[in-house]
Amino acid sequence: MYYYIYILECNDGFWYTGYTKNLKIRIDEHNKGQVVSTKRRLPVKLIYFEGCLHQQDATKREKYLKTTYGKRYIKNRLSNYFTG
Repeated sequence: MYYYIYILECNDGFWYTGYTKNLKIRIDEHNKGQVVSTKRRLPVKLIYFEGCLHQQDATKREKYLKTTYGKRYIKNRLSNYFTG
């Protein structure tokens, strides 16, 4: 089983970072307005995800990606997305 860390771009430019066991279902929940943190920011678009084998690794990575350094990493990693 995998645990996925994901980043969504909301309609207002806000980034939402989370983790889940089932990425497809979780994205559907976001877009149906079933997630409190994003229901007023619809629609959302998946812009990045990673997979981990252990939940602890996923939660640790999620916490890192929410930091200033983690956000810089994503901006650098997705440089073509942001300039294209």
